[in-house]
Amino acid sequence: MDKLSEQDIEKRLLHFPDWDYYDNAIHAEFEFENFKDCFSAMSRIAFECEALNHHPNWSNVYNVLTISLSSHDAHGVTDKDFKLAEAIEMIVEPEE
Repeated sequence: MDKLSEQDIEKRLLHFPDWDYYDNAIHAEFEFENFKDCFSAMSRIAFECEALNHHPNWSNVYNVLTISLSSHDAHGVTDKDFKLAEAIEMIVEPEE
C-alpha cells in the first residue's frame, strides 16, 4: 500500500471533520457518555480492525477515546487508514 501525499490526506480529511493530520498520522478524539459506552465502542472497533487487518494506536481514559492511524509498513498514512477511520466513524457517530 502506497503512502498518500499530504495534499491527498488533507483532501480526504474534508470528509472526516473529527480527524486531524499531524506527526505522519491521522488523529481523532471521541468523548462518550461514560466508560461503559466508550469501552463498548472500542470493542466494536476492534472487530473492524481485525476484519481490515489494520490496528490503531489508541488510548482510553474514562469516557475519552484517542485514536491515531498510520500504516507502519508504508511509514505514513495510506488508503487503509481512511478505510478504518470510516469504519470508526460509523461506530462512534452512526447516521440517524
